[in-house]
Amino acid sequence: MNVIEMNQVTKVFGKHHALDGLDLAVKSGEVFGFIGPNGAGKSTTIRVLLGMLRATNGSATIFGKDVWRDAVEIHRRIAYVPGDVNLWPQLTGGEVIDLFASLQGQMNERKRDELLARFQLDPTKKCRTYSKGNRQKVALVAAFASDAELFLLDEPTSGLDPLMENIFQQCVAEVKAEGKTVLLSSHILSEVEKLCDRVGIIRQGRLIECGTLNELRHLTRMRLTVETRVPIESLASWKGVHSVEQTNTGWAFQADADEMEAIMRKLSEHGIQKIESASPTLEDLFMRHYEETVESRKA
Repeated sequence: MNVIEMNQVTKVFGKHHALDGLDLAVKSGEVFGFIGPNGAGKSTTIRVLLGMLRATNGSATIFGKDVWRDAVEIHRRIAYVPGDVNLWPQLTGGEVIDLFASLQGQMNERKRDELLARFQLDPTKKCRTYSKGNRQKVALVAAFASDAELFLLDEPTSGLDPLMENIFQQCVAEVKAEGKTVLLSSHILSEVEKLCDRVGIIRQGRLIECGTLNELRHLTRMRLTVETRVPIESLASWKGVHSVEQTNTGWAFQADADEMEAIMRKLSEHGIQKIESASPTLEDLFMRHYEETVESRKA
């Protein structure tokens, strides 16, 4: 069952298409990573899902309900954390957390107190005294202490130190274990890679790749380091070879998966003495698509 469904959604601001026929589906109980360069349409997508923006065309549903028409009903079942939290300056952090709880209807007080301790947040201080990181903590405590079924997290760890990022990752793993659903938009690719069941890459308002990490990795390149008995003058002209760097003892490069057999044959002709390979990371995949975007714009 899909908790989130977006079909051919467009959002136009003047002449700019922030979303351009976006198709997106997030399954119940999964953590879905949503990544892309700045301006790709991540935050616009989340605002459409929240009913903060009305789509120009297309349809978008959460729990099978229309995100614009049924926004109030949907909001009772979701938690949202933006990347830049603005709070009421005269209220304390604890008062804001309780206010958010009253808007949704209920909060687990034991869980709230546990999260305050884990995130090392003093709830008695006025929000005007909080740093950016502490404002994020207020929103995260309110979200994870709620009984939400869906968590929409848009750059939620912005301003957090590495220790608090680790606490956040634990919280995501815990709500997933409870069968909850998470849409995580993040620039921290290692975080997405660690937490997410599936990943979607958005570019220019369209979802260009979507799948599990294993499903996506066959689309990108292996990283190889090789030493040969007979020196290789250059690898740069070889088909399927990219990002070539000469090392003290050989070459380091990336290789297209579909050209790997031919590349290995050519390397063997030079007498392979040592070879190391590494599976591509999510960052490799993301950067490849980002570089392709830049190159297409230059063209």
